[in-house]
Amino acid sequence: PVILGHGAVDDMLDAENKRMADNLASKVSRLKSLAYDIDKDAEEQNSYLDGMDSNFLSATGLLTGSVKRFSTMVRSGRDNRKILCYVSIGLVLLFFVLYYLVRRIQN
Repeated sequence: PVILGHGAVDDMLDAENKRMADNLASKVSRLKSLAYDIDKDAEEQNSYLDGMDSNFLSATGLLTGSVKRFSTMVRSGRDNRKILCYVSIGLVLLFFVLYYLVRRIQN
């Protein structure tokens, strides 16, 4: 066994402490970078969700207006009911034609 002097042990401990402090600083730096990336991602997702919220509110307003107009048309006279029937049949037929075209394009 080699016997080291008091100064050599202190130097060895200082070197070990420095190595461990550098290792810790490296880990802290990685954690800080990861926390920054998480924060940036959360901000992007929040802005995306805010955009979706405004889109849903816009669609809700559009649908509400359409339902009000539809209800008004149904409550008005018999002539409007005929128009409503024709429009409904036309929309159903349009849906099936578009469905057919989309299926045909996909195949």
